[in-house]
Formats: sequence, C-alpha cells, structure tokens
Amino acid sequence: MMPDSPINIDPRDHAAIDTFLEGVWSRDGLADLTLTDYRGDLERCATWLAEHAHGLLRATREDLFRYLAARNAAGIGARTNARELTALRRFYGEQVRRDVSFEDPTLLLDTPKLPRTLPKALAEREIEGLLEAPDIATPIGLRDRAMLELMYACGLRVSELVTLPLAGLNLRQGVLRVVGKGGKERLVPIGETCMDWLTRYLRDARPAMAKGRETPALFLSNRAAGMTRQMAWILVKKHALAAGIAAKRISPHVLRHSFATHLLNHGADLRVLQMLLGHSNLSTTQIYTMVAREGLKRLHSQHHPRA
Repeated sequence: MMPDSPINIDPRDHAAIDTFLEGVWSRDGLADLTLTDYRGDLERCATWLAEHAHGLLRATREDLFRYLAARNAAGIGARTNARELTALRRFYGEQVRRDVSFEDPTLLLDTPKLPRTLPKALAEREIEGLLEAPDIATPIGLRDRAMLELMYACGLRVSELVTLPLAGLNLRQGVLRVVGKGGKERLVPIGETCMDWLTRYLRDARPAMAKGRETPALFLSNRAAGMTRQMAWILVKKHALAAGIAAKRISPHVLRHSFATHLLNHGADLRVLQMLLGHSNLSTTQIYTMVAREGLKRLHSQHHPRA
C-alpha cells in the first residue's frame, strides 16, 4: 500500500528535485502548474522510495517498477501513473545531462497503456444555450457572456483565459495575443460576434468592476482582481446548469474541444487548427479528426436507409 503520511525524504533527493525544477523552468519555460505537478509527483515517489528502497537518486528500475505497481494496486489510474512516469523520466534525464555516468532507471520502463478517449464536445445548439445563459443586465453577467464567447471563439485553455492581460486584446485588428504552454505566444482571430461582446464588456462592465484600480487582467472578479482557474470552472458549470447542460459534461476544456470540433466539422484545415490551439505537435490535433468521423458515423446511422 502507499504510505498515508509522508516521511522524511533524503536531503540529497530534495536538493536534486529543486535543482531539476529550477533547470526546466529556466531552460524550457514550463508553466507554474506543470512545475507544481512535477514537484508533487517526484516528492511522492521519493517518499515511497525512502521507506521501501534507496531513495530517488539511487533508485533502480526494479524499485520504480515496484513503486508504480504499488500505485496501481492502490487504485491510481493509468493516466495518472503515465503522467508521473513522465516527470520521473525528465528528472532522471536531467541527472544524465549533468553526469553522463548516471544510469537512468526509467529507460526500460513501459508507459502504462492508456485508453483512447475522444475529446468531449457540446452540440452547437448547446453552445448557443450556454452563451445565452448569463444575465447581461448586470456587469458580472456581461463579463461572463464576454468570457464564454471568447473561450469558444478562440479555443482557450482555462489557464490562458485567466492570465489574459487587457493589453493582449487588439479589437481594432480583431486578434488576441495568447501566451500558451511553455511561454509560447500565438495570435488568434476573435470573430465579429465575440468582438461585439468584448466591446460591451469593456465599455459597460469592466470600468465599474475595476473600481478605479489599474488591474492588468482582462477579466476581473467582483474584487477588481484577476479571475482564478477555480472561479472560471465554477462560472462555466453555473451557466451550463442554467442552460440545462449536465454538470458532468461541462468544463472550461469542453469549450476548447467544442471550438476545435466545430471548426473541423465546418471544413477547417488541420494545420490551421493546430496553430489556433497552440499544439506543438500535429498528432495532438489529429485526435479531433476522430471526433469528426464519429459524428459522421452517427449521422449516417441515423439517416441512411441502409445504415
């Protein structure tokens, strides 16, 4: 079983984790959330290894295999274990980079097999209902409408949404400058409908919500500060419930999936979609072709006389 409470980690392991995180932050520009995940994964593994083996820096392939097996026995899913193994591989790869004589214990470890899951997307009529749910007679409702419109119009990650600066919005040119994973910037067209709602929000709601403060964030809370990830999740689910969409089917990321799926269904080029989503690899974007094919199969089975 996995330990219920952490025990002391070898100070050398702690130092190695700190050095690794500083290195990937300065060299690769990883997001703070990714670094936090890496730290948690590595410290969790180091804690287990300190009790059952020889610590993180002296771990063998067999030690890590037993650790992952214990995680699996404790009911930890394959996707979580795969993410943790990614953190371990990067950590040990960094040790090899610093010392070529270091033996990487993850080299012969297999990544847990992950089920092939398709991104969830809302139907276009459901998107319309969601966008119309906020009460635009209030500043907060007008903010929520503009926020939802922008998420769907640009396919933003929730982390990108809440960190958007006002200066990143160019309504004259109709584009948004987005800073994505790894600090990579991309320009995304906004669309006329979304521009209209953003203009109304900036004119009729944001000044009152800013309360005279110079806050750089585009979307503000009722305390004149930038929004948080948690707040964005809560607001999306709140308006989905008002629109009659089951809470378990909706999240900020579902709006991103819907953006991609609907673009592809209407004939968008896969390379263009890759740039709009900010994917480093086309293979990540290609999963949406499966979504489109599944939709075509459903239409065929529903309407073709010999389906």
